Order: sequence, then structure tokens, then C-alpha cells
Amino acid sequence: MDRKIILLTNDDGIDSEGLYTLYKSLKEDGRFDIRIVAPDKERSAVGHAITVFRPISVRKEYREGNFFGYAADGTPADCVKIAIRAILDRAPDLLISGINRGANLGENIIYSGTVSAATEGTAYGVASIAVSIDNLVDPDYSYAVNFTKRVARQIIENGGLPKGTLLNINIPDVCEKEIKGVKITTQSDAKFKDNFIKRIDPRGRDYYWMDGEFIGKTKDKNFDYDAVKSNYVSITPIHYDMTDYRTLDYFKKWDIKK
Repeated sequence: MDRKIILLTNDDGIDSEGLYTLYKSLKEDGRFDIRIVAPDKERSAVGHAITVFRPISVRKEYREGNFFGYAADGTPADCVKIAIRAILDRAPDLLISGINRGANLGENIIYSGTVSAATEGTAYGVASIAVSIDNLVDPDYSYAVNFTKRVARQIIENGGLPKGTLLNINIPDVCEKEIKGVKITTQSDAKFKDNFIKRIDPRGRDYYWMDGEFIGKTKDKNFDYDAVKSNYVSITPIHYDMTDYRTLDYFKKWDIKK
């Protein structure tokens, strides 16, 4: 029987520790054929951007003298497109985007390259998950890797995910014994409170450096933000159909002439 193909990508770049740690752990399971196509450098917060006005360069990457994967000078979504349409000889059975440094919660998923890579996989009909850990500086990936492997096996053994749905998984940065459990959550209204610091460059021109604080506005134990901050793993099913079905009847009442 052919081994199941798992495609790994991210937005932290092909040199990221989270990607490499997950790769090594998955390689130990002989049932999986692990392929990597990831950005050649960090592409965080690029959202679902794709490259259309220039060619995308791709090079082979090696670790410890062995072939590791492909690095592309494009966005996370570019990497998924190139992998599925040009590099792999068949579509993967599962796409994992991550493991990302820093949580992707609430309104952050709009900007997230990690989530967008998984969304692109879903658009191609590939079961896809985005995995992030709630630490930007020096995360311990051990629990996150083991949890991701369990989810991967569950998805493959159950024949994939519902059509059009991806999973956005966020893991607290605490030791395993402090994890309280796993929650199926909804996207919260947590967002950055933007703050722009104005400065002047050596040529006398104004520039602005964005800073801010990430806050959860509304408290709800079923929100992704509240779950992670309470030491629960958050799994949020996301669909790339962004139609607001709740308001369709409202807009049908509008008197709009052609």
C-alpha cells in the first residue's frame, strides 16, 4: 500500500524550528511520506497573497546532507499551489501548515499566512490544518508536535475533513500536564489594538512602525482566544466560503434597480 503523503508548509520559513521538529517526528512514522514546500524566508502576516507579476524561484534544501524539501521565494499560498500543481506527482492526503510561532486567534486569521496556506490546500480539495503555538519567542514544540500527529492520524483514518473545511489549531505554551483539555471553538473577536509609532528617518522623512496589544474584547469560554488563554487546545473549524448567510434575507429586501 502506498504511504500517505503529508505536505508541510508554513509562513515562518523553511528554516523554522517548528517545521523541522514536526518533520522529524512525522518521518519516524513509516506510514507517511513527508514532503515540504515552504517559503525561503519568513512570510508572516501576508494573508492569502499570491505572486502573479514575477516568476517564483524554487530551490532544493538540505539538512545534515540529506534532501529536506523545496524553498520558494513566494507566499505560503504560492508554496501550496506550486506543490500541488507542479512539484508533487499526486495531491497530498493531508496538508499541515506550521507549527507556527505565535497563536492565530480571532481576527488574526485574516492576516495569517499559516492559516492561508491551509485554506489554499482546502481550496484544492486537500484535507488541511493550520497549527500554531501561543509563543513568539522560544516555544517548546514537544507537546504541539505530538498533538499534531494525533490529529493527522485521526484525519487520515477518517478519510479527511468535511468539504471546504480546514482546522485552525492553537496550542497553549505550557507543559503537557498543564493542558486542561481540547475544545472545539469558534473564532473570537480578539484583535490587535493598533498603535503606530511615528519616527523620522536619516533623510528627514516620516515613517511609522506598527505596534500594538492583542486583546480579547468579548469573553466566551467557547471562543478560541479564551480557550487558549485558559490552557485548552483550541480547534476551530473554518470554511473558506465567506458568504454571510445570516444577512441574505436582509439584503433581499433592498429595493435595488438594475
